Amino acid sequence: MKTNENKTKNIKIIDAENRTLGRVASEVAMSLMGKTKATFERNTYSGMPVEVINASKLRITPKKLESIYHTRYSGIPGGLRILKGTETAEKKGLSELIKLATYQMLPSNKLRRVMLKHLTVKE
Repeated sequence: MKTNENKTKNIKIIDAENRTLGRVASEVAMSLMGKTKATFERNTYSGMPVEVINASKLRITPKKLESIYHTRYSGIPGGLRILKGTETAEKKGLSELIKLATYQMLPSNKLRRVMLKHLTVKE
């Protein structure tokens, strides 16, 4: 017989209300890497799933949104697009900015995408 256990007890919940983008992203990245645990191993995924709530209440100024840039590449020659933070915030919301900032703070190895799969961001 299969039982429903409370799976939320192992998830770290981070509240983004009235916090800046960088501070939230760095806390998320540290938890995803597993550096907050005593059993940290660099070569395996030893982190925990992270859920960010209240992403729409993130404290970010319009001037900061203008200064944030990230790139998208389609794979064809000349397909590199440089997007401002305002465009991303309008189209996909502030949750996408949290994901992009966290992605850049994670180590650039084979575990980066594995770690990012354990991140959920809710408005």
